[in-house]
Amino acid sequence: MRPATAAGAGAIGLWAFLAVLSRAAGPVPPLELTALAFAVSGTLGTATLAVLGRLHELRQPPAAWAHGVGGLFLYHAFYFAAFARAPAAAVNLINYLWPLLIVLLSGAVLGLRLGVRHWAGTALALAGCGTLLAGDIVATPGAGLGYALAAGAAVTWAVYSVSSRCFAAVPLGTMAGFCAVTALLAGVLSALTEPFVIPRATGWAMVVLMGVGPLGTAFVLWDVGMKRGDPRLLGTLAFATPVLSTLLLGAGGYVALSPVVLLSAILVAAGGLLAARG
Repeated sequence: MRPATAAGAGAIGLWAFLAVLSRAAGPVPPLELTALAFAVSGTLGTATLAVLGRLHELRQPPAAWAHGVGGLFLYHAFYFAAFARAPAAAVNLINYLWPLLIVLLSGAVLGLRLGVRHWAGTALALAGCGTLLAGDIVATPGAGLGYALAAGAAVTWAVYSVSSRCFAAVPLGTMAGFCAVTALLAGVLSALTEPFVIPRATGWAMVVLMGVGPLGTAFVLWDVGMKRGDPRLLGTLAFATPVLSTLLLGAGGYVALSPVVLLSAILVAAGGLLAARG
């Protein structure tokens, strides 16, 4: 695995911690939690640029800002809006179509060849993801808008990820600015749609961990992986996120683990290994 692809895989590992950190943060509304975590990553990132004398990296064309902020903000806005309107399991399943879309777009948009092992690995990983998430899907009247929003989230993240190669010249430091603006937009949307809740001490600690990890460093690693690594392999490996996330929730005592989770993990791992050999 190339170093850049390994960096992208590191982002997948960090995103697996997002659910357990969110649960540990306590009863903080999702958009407020997102705004606070992105404020941490944006502040730390901008401070790092200032110390290194690299604030000039934030001076980028409007297209770069539209791509970075649009990808981060729109994905999370669609994602949380979907959860408010449809069953969580169904939303998760539809949302996690983005790894499959990344694999497909890698061939259609980037012109990368998709071999038999890529297709077979993706199918195995998708089966593992679906095995984990599909069991609790129920038919809920009026949930169509939620499903559409979840699909919007999947498409948004896949397009943002694959199109990152068009902005390969944009330095990684600009991610600090993207996170800061995303925090501002999420904060405004939270103020308009959610009650404000002051986090407890544990909640603030989780906010910091989220800002440093899954909603901070992970985006930088993913940017490296998408711009310089193999998006076909990363798209397949990304199916591991919901499985790893569920395992961590189980380890934290938030959900009960079952043989279905183990089966899902085996399928996802097999799919990733098969795609890697491709």
